[in-house]
Amino acid sequence: MMKKYLFATIPMMIGVLCLFIKGIIGDEVLANGVIVEKNFFLIPLSYLFFFSGILTLIFFSMLKKQNNAKNRLL
Repeated sequence: MMKKYLFATIPMMIGVLCLFIKGIIGDEVLANGVIVEKNFFLIPLSYLFFFSGILTLIFFSMLKKQNNAKNRLL
């Protein structure tokens, strides 16, 4: 039972990890005032992982409700 929630938890943890790594690496401001954002791709990647985990969690909870309703009918 807990295995299916692992499919939802892992992407959300990876998303949080991406934001954490982005925060650790940080940004750099050059002498002329230009901001150099190293690893900017981690921000949209973290959103992608986090929302895919949420969608997976919603999918599995709807699947569980459907199975419970089916078992009640039998």
